[in-house]
Amino acid sequence: MLDELRTFIAVVEYKNFTKAAKEINLSQPSVSLHIKHLEGYFNTTLIQRSVKQKNIYITQSGNLLYERSKQIIKLLDDTKGDILDYGNVVKGRLHIGASFTIGEYFLPTFLGQFTKAYPNLELEVTIENTHNICEKVKSFQVDLALVEGTVPSSNFKINHFYKDKMEIAVPYNHYLVNQKFSIEELRNQTWISREVGSGTREYLNFFLSTNDIHPKNIIVFGSNYSVKEAVKNNLGITFISSLVTEPALKNKEISILKTIEKYTRPFSYILQKGILPSKGTLVFIDMLKDYMKN
Repeated sequence: MLDELRTFIAVVEYKNFTKAAKEINLSQPSVSLHIKHLEGYFNTTLIQRSVKQKNIYITQSGNLLYERSKQIIKLLDDTKGDILDYGNVVKGRLHIGASFTIGEYFLPTFLGQFTKAYPNLELEVTIENTHNICEKVKSFQVDLALVEGTVPSSNFKINHFYKDKMEIAVPYNHYLVNQKFSIEELRNQTWISREVGSGTREYLNFFLSTNDIHPKNIIVFGSNYSVKEAVKNNLGITFISSLVTEPALKNKEISILKTIEKYTRPFSYILQKGILPSKGTLVFIDMLKDYMKN
């Protein structure tokens, strides 16, 4: 139908079948056939021809179809252009999941740059512990997630993007700060911990078990800020990300013990297996990779 409408427009504008056929690169019999199909479809005469078909007359119905045909063709051409532009401008909605350390201490700075690069992309961020965020990826509640801790590879596509430094934080004037590092001294401390299901709790448990430390007491808090505040106020010591300790260290709220070994863990972005990521997801990942290179 679109080709026939374009043919009809050409015939009306050139008022000649031969000239119209040449302009749109069709044979004259094909042009005549297109007009015949349109007249059959609309059950009306669109063009009246002289006996020798040297002159044509556009009927009232033909003039109406001519005007509407131009509107239809323009609308389609405009729509095609809009769709092509839409493909170049990232729009829509992106729902990001993040575990607490990443969501509170890493993601805000990165998103500040990301939103400037993609202002037409609507963002939503959900911050929970690693276990809960992984469940949201599995149930398609978030498009992708940034997590710390161990993630079951059978369920997700996993890519590391940052190596996080883990540190032992103690109150600012704690007596261990001026002593030689000793695992034995750590066995006599109260430890401040995140809840079960947290990536930070997982790495604390790993640190304690590998060093054969059985704390005399563990106090559990539901956020990194609460853990830091607990250490600051002499409730105990903790094993936590340097992203959490850095500002508190500058403000002389806590101190860091110098350990013999260095402890790190990966931050990862994860996707549900077997899905085609949205364009918003792909540009987020690309910018995240570039951001970590700088």
